[in-house]
Amino acid sequence: MTQPIEIEDVKREVKILQALGGHENVVGKDSRYTEKDAAVVVRQMLKVAAECHLRGLVHRDMKPENFLFKSTGEDSSLKATDFGLSDFIKPGMKFKDIVGSAYYVAPEVLKRRSGPESDVWSIGVITYILLCGRRPFWDKTQNGIFNEVMRKEPDFKTNPWPTISDGAKDFVKKLLVKEPRARLTAAQALSHSWVREGGEASEIPIDISVLDNMRQFVKFSRLKQIALKALATTIDEDELDDLRDQFDAIDIDKNGSISLEEMRQALAKDLPWKLKDARVAEILQAIDSNTDGLVDFTEFVVATLHVNQLEEHDSDKWEQRSRAAFEKFDVDRDGFITPEELRLQTGLKGSIEPLLEEADVDEDGRISIHEFRRLLRSASLKPRTVKSPPGYQLSRKM
Repeated sequence: MTQPIEIEDVKREVKILQALGGHENVVGKDSRYTEKDAAVVVRQMLKVAAECHLRGLVHRDMKPENFLFKSTGEDSSLKATDFGLSDFIKPGMKFKDIVGSAYYVAPEVLKRRSGPESDVWSIGVITYILLCGRRPFWDKTQNGIFNEVMRKEPDFKTNPWPTISDGAKDFVKKLLVKEPRARLTAAQALSHSWVREGGEASEIPIDISVLDNMRQFVKFSRLKQIALKALATTIDEDELDDLRDQFDAIDIDKNGSISLEEMRQALAKDLPWKLKDARVAEILQAIDSNTDGLVDFTEFVVATLHVNQLEEHDSDKWEQRSRAAFEKFDVDRDGFITPEELRLQTGLKGSIEPLLEEADVDEDGRISIHEFRRLLRSASLKPRTVKSPPGYQLSRKM
């Protein structure tokens, strides 16, 4: 607000609301949410987003105005509304149009390459507001807001952030990651310690990105699968809460392993793709490294790791982990993996040289640490784009 008349308008509306305060048919205003209140609200928003994404749907306009409480009760559930900008999308594809609401729009939407991750960004913005009462990205003009979203990092130093828990700050920071591939998914966010209900991750929906990672794992080269297996051994158990929740969601009989039938049920839901039984069996076989016909948690982790998140969330730890994985093959510690070392550490028979070709960028017959890291990061397929339908212009709400 820059004009005196605009300020007076707001003051007048506040006085009116104060005069009518308490009336059952007049909207009321509340103070800043407590962390517990915010977690309850955010958890419900994430469940909506996770369910949408599992079905190949992106809401594309998540903001406070599009969530309504069912009643005025303290324990009222939240209902999502306004799916007018929502659309279906297949994994690996991207939207090219810019839709949504300026304060909640994700960076990749402005770059015209967005997907389900944009909903999570919007929920991150909402969470920030619930906790501190301010928008993380603000300017007087729409273009100014967009510039803030693209370039600025949220403020976590100004009051009341010093009094807000580290868990809440960690949660918001992992949702407001500008690189969408490194951002938590909606299902992952539900496994975060700050948002868990009473310490439990109750009713966690299956994460579409986990299913897609398994679907893509079978397409990876043998070398990439081996590299991912080495990387998985460097990750601590307490860092795998989200994948443990996903494993438990698929392991229906809770016997500690995923059978072909359980895999089939997980991959046969109302998903954005349809897989034949033979394809599901092929996926399980690729993940089942010990060939016992089942997928245990260790094998599951190898096939479902979010490598981009590992790199983005802690670059120093990524350097250490990727080097530790590299050194499982680099026996003589000379900084290169040779065909002989690869054969020795994997027990593979026959010619090893063809395996190295994918990672050996400089074609010197061996793999450097930089080439190894590049191999790990290249686990994502190049996204395709989705053209806007005819006449679909900038959102009426932008």
